[in-house]
Amino acid sequence: MISVPRLYPIVDASCFATAGELVDFAEQLAQSGCTLLQYRNKTEDVRVMLDQARELRRLSGARAPAPHRLKLIMNDRADLALVAGFDGVHVGQDDLPPESVRKIIGSDRWLGVSTHNPEQLAEADLTSADYVAIGPVYSTSSKEKPDPVVGLEGVRRARQLTRKPLVAIGGITRANAAPVIEAGADSVAVISDLLRDPRKSAEEFFRILR
Repeated sequence: MISVPRLYPIVDASCFATAGELVDFAEQLAQSGCTLLQYRNKTEDVRVMLDQARELRRLSGARAPAPHRLKLIMNDRADLALVAGFDGVHVGQDDLPPESVRKIIGSDRWLGVSTHNPEQLAEADLTSADYVAIGPVYSTSSKEKPDPVVGLEGVRRARQLTRKPLVAIGGITRANAAPVIEAGADSVAVISDLLRDPRKSAEEFFRILR
């Protein structure tokens, strides 16, 4: 079974005006000690996504030799994960089924699945997914049409339904992250609360999530 780090940063391309800003953000997170990043881009064309993904891969490869190299997860696109040399793929409920993705990426790359209720989580637990995500835990502005908030009780229920590593996502900040871990999550996925001064913010998350 894999081990997911306490802090799971998501690098959302929509938060940055240029590719340079996106890469600089990722670099600061890497310098803070982050060992895993998810790249998410819901709006750009495939060529832009691949260019950005390759920039992140270069950043990761230059940082440190394996096993300390920054692990990169591609949101949605298994094909781009392979082309860019990413370490895994994360899919949602509206993307390719987990087993179809597994056939594409093979057994060595990580596979994560988003879930939003006990039924989806129980189904994901039966797949070859390496970890499952549950959320949104709190209200979030990162999606135009977010699923219903599950709250801390949703995290507790999810913990009872799977032994796979559990990643909580949705509205998680330094102010409310600790109770999420206490509720049973192994890791918290964060977008907005890392944007301002990412290195310092990540370091504060590390202190909170010990």
